[in-house]
Amino acid sequence: MKASKFGRITAGVLSLMLLGTACAGQRSGSDGSDTKSETKASDNMFGTLASPCGAGDAKGATAQGVTDSEIVIGYGDDRGFAQSPGLNKDMGDAVKAMIDWCNEQGGINGRKIKGNQYDAAYMQSVSVMQKACKQDFMLVGQGFAMDEAAEQYRAACELPTVAGFTVGPNAAMGPNKFEAVPYPVDRYNASGLMLAMEKFPEMKTDLDAINSTSPAITTGTRKIESVLNGMDVKFKNCGVQLNVKGDATFVPFAEKFKKCDVKALWTSKTPDPAALGMLEALDRVGVDVPFIGEATWYTDFISKWNTSGQGDNIHLSMIFQPFENADKVPAVKKYLEIVEGAGGKTALLGMQATSAFLLWANAAKACGSDLTRECVAKEISQVHEWTGGGLHAATDPGANLPAKCSMMLKLTGTKYEQIAPAEKGEFACPENAVVDTDKSLWGTELNKDRIATTFLKS
Repeated sequence: MKASKFGRITAGVLSLMLLGTACAGQRSGSDGSDTKSETKASDNMFGTLASPCGAGDAKGATAQGVTDSEIVIGYGDDRGFAQSPGLNKDMGDAVKAMIDWCNEQGGINGRKIKGNQYDAAYMQSVSVMQKACKQDFMLVGQGFAMDEAAEQYRAACELPTVAGFTVGPNAAMGPNKFEAVPYPVDRYNASGLMLAMEKFPEMKTDLDAINSTSPAITTGTRKIESVLNGMDVKFKNCGVQLNVKGDATFVPFAEKFKKCDVKALWTSKTPDPAALGMLEALDRVGVDVPFIGEATWYTDFISKWNTSGQGDNIHLSMIFQPFENADKVPAVKKYLEIVEGAGGKTALLGMQATSAFLLWANAAKACGSDLTRECVAKEISQVHEWTGGGLHAATDPGANLPAKCSMMLKLTGTKYEQIAPAEKGEFACPENAVVDTDKSLWGTELNKDRIATTFLKS
């Protein structure tokens, strides 16, 4: 998709995982030729991407989990977490559906894919990784909230991963790690902030943040503050800090913002009950300003809540195409068709896992019979523009760099719509959108190749 002329999974990880990051998708021939093959060739495009799956004659037991006829990969989520049953279920559902989709076409060069599905249940990432180390060719499209705890085991057994997402700094910057949608600790895609400031110039002089006593939210807010400072924008610092354990009322906080005369609000918080309480209080005291957040605010939880319109000021930046654009974006339509057709749950992280699977499959196909971990890593390291067939803005998986583009959505009543760029399905790609982050916020040390040194073998 053309960019407009506008020429990490972030903080609050547990809240993000508990609430989810996206709304669910509720949203032949008669000439004697091989019509079955022709149908597959035409039907198995994934958006703009030709299917990497199909028949072939690849042979050889070239690596752990690879035989003449099979490739064994690991994938999964935290669906068994007792406090939030089904946590990130859309990720595992997506990869499972994509494996079936691929195998129906013949697998990868004729080798069928076998998936070992794991449930880290939030606290079991270490045991999952220990199992994967012993049997999988690679991990593909997985997302484990506590991946940082398991990273030392993955690094030690040299198990490569094309992750659906990473959370911990060492996991995000680890060796033998790729992502279709990277969120490195040392770079930040500021295009969403730039787009918001173009839309709301008042951000430049009268912006403040809704902060929290949560260390994760504080770190996320500090990161955004650092980025904005580099753009000559400073928070007003009205002194509002929500209690992570809960607050009896949010009206005094709303009154503080009113007295401080804010004209726009930013939050790194995920849409939990406290955030909604804050929005309701702002509405009650008459603070009618743009409320700007990240993709975590694209969720059924919020749209179903907003029947009264108290969230009509919510604006969020996205690098993924929303489901509302499925009529304009074939890749989104294809994702929904495949995963819903398999009875799976659809959500934003599911699209992220799907993009990871396609990135891995594309590289595996290019390796042919010589399917080794080294070959797949080499192939992905050469991919410097990736959209998952159009699921999201272009990223640079090979260099572990984020997207340079974004779009803005607005919630009105119970519906999200793209408001910038104006043309549906397009992204804004400002100059110099990817900026360096404050080293003190990285959470790990990086070597000259931008790889975390914590678990790196010498």
